[in-house]
This record gives sequence, C-alpha cells and structure tokens, in this order.
Amino acid sequence: MKILAFVDMHGSIKAFNEIKKKAKGANILVCAGDISMFENNIKSIIRKFGQLKKPVLMIHGNHESPGTMKSVCSAHNNILFIHKALYTLGDVQFIGYGGGGFTVTDDGFEKFMKKAMKDIDKKKKVILITHAPPYGTNLDIINSNHYGNKSVRNFIKLNKIDIAISGHLHECACHTDKINKVMLINPGPKGKLIEVD
Repeated sequence: MKILAFVDMHGSIKAFNEIKKKAKGANILVCAGDISMFENNIKSIIRKFGQLKKPVLMIHGNHESPGTMKSVCSAHNNILFIHKALYTLGDVQFIGYGGGGFTVTDDGFEKFMKKAMKDIDKKKKVILITHAPPYGTNLDIINSNHYGNKSVRNFIKLNKIDIAISGHLHECACHTDKINKVMLINPGPKGKLIEVD
C-alpha cells in the first residue's frame, strides 16, 4: 500500500497542487491536521480533496475544530474524519487523534488510545495519526528544545505501532526519526509517499 501523508497545508494552493500530483501514485491520502488557516475557505479546500477520487483520512489540527472538520468532511464520500476513530484498509489499520500540539501531556489522548488498542488487530500494520508530534524526537525540536507531547511518545514506545505521522511544528517539516522500530514522520505540507509492506 502507498500512503500519501501531509500536514500543515494551511490552505496553500501550491501545496495542494503538489499533493494532487503525488496522489496519482497513492492508494490513500492521510492528513494530520491544519489543512486550513483558522478554517478560512475550509469548504473549498476540502472540496478539492473530494475531487481527487481517492480515499482521504483527515484529523483536525489546532487551526480547525473537530465539529467543523467532521461536518465539511461528511459532505464527500471519499473523505473520512477519523479523530478518535479507527479505519481499516486491507492489512493496515489507521488510528486518528486530532487537535492539540501545545500540551506536554494529553489525558484525552491517553484515555482514547487505551480503549482503541483493545480493537486493534495485531496481525495488521498500525499507523498512528496525530497532529501533535512525539516528545524528544527530530519531529519536535526547535533551537535545541523539545516541544512535543509526552503522552504520544509513551504510547508509541509501549504499543505495537508501525508508523506514526504527525506535524504541528513547521520547522520540523519532512523530518523523520524512530522510537524503537517505529518510523516517525512529519510529511510536511507538500506530502510524502510512504510505502507499507
């Protein structure tokens, strides 16, 4: 499976055009939040993704509310809002948790993930999608300081996750790292193709 992941697009037409080109080689698109700039033109942005004729999984970032994202995504058959939800495609399971980005820990994330892991099929690949990056990695470092989320990091460290996609910190766009064997990626606004075996 080929996944086109992207984050922090903030309504950029240039970024969308890059994503549109790369989408031709993808089976599914995954957005880790902040598709808009404080929800400006969010309906028209989402409409563009609705026209791609590819499945698109989305979570909200800190620039969108979950209610608005759920509403605008529901108008398109190919777009699924997966905040606090699981989605399975073939041998891959996606877990989504949107919002945040400014807290060091997140009780809501911890409670949801504890519940979600009971529904995970351990025979499948698992991809975690969060807006907040895991703490203490290349995905959350600015000027030698770490600004990520410790709840996300601990979850990745203690559970069977194959890939973790996040964003929020623009300075870390296109950075990668690992926690144990888990691949961490901030795919940036123009998107990155990820192949899952």
